[in-house]
Amino acid sequence: MRRSHTIYIGALLYGAGLGAAGAESVPRDFDFLQMKRGGVLYQQNCARCHGKQAEGTANWRQPGKDGKLPPPPLNGTAHTWHHPGTVLMDVIKNGTQRIGGNMPAWRDKLTEQQIQDIIVWFQAKWPDEIYAAWYRHDRGEK
Repeated sequence: MRRSHTIYIGALLYGAGLGAAGAESVPRDFDFLQMKRGGVLYQQNCARCHGKQAEGTANWRQPGKDGKLPPPPLNGTAHTWHHPGTVLMDVIKNGTQRIGGNMPAWRDKLTEQQIQDIIVWFQAKWPDEIYAAWYRHDRGEK
């Protein structure tokens, strides 16, 4: 991650009261088998576009020749953590083509449980502070 983004995310987290102490109080009670299933499903269905370790496309902030943004990282270094769980589910289920993006809909290929498994897998890659910010925001906490 570039230094400017690290500083921005750090300032955002501390401004929201989610510094290191806030991260400690957020449970990371991921089920190991769910993460394992999610990892397998991710590699089979998502890695081709989002990278094997959810690192995304190198220049994901720069539109391609089609004017659309390439696949972003899902590992906590991009904007994925800004979205509540319901939005993450919706984007994977319904894709982004309906709103001008490139991501296909996965609703006919993956069950809701499989999508949840994939989300848990990439969330496990998020740094504690990022996960804490997402967790609290997803639950409407300040």
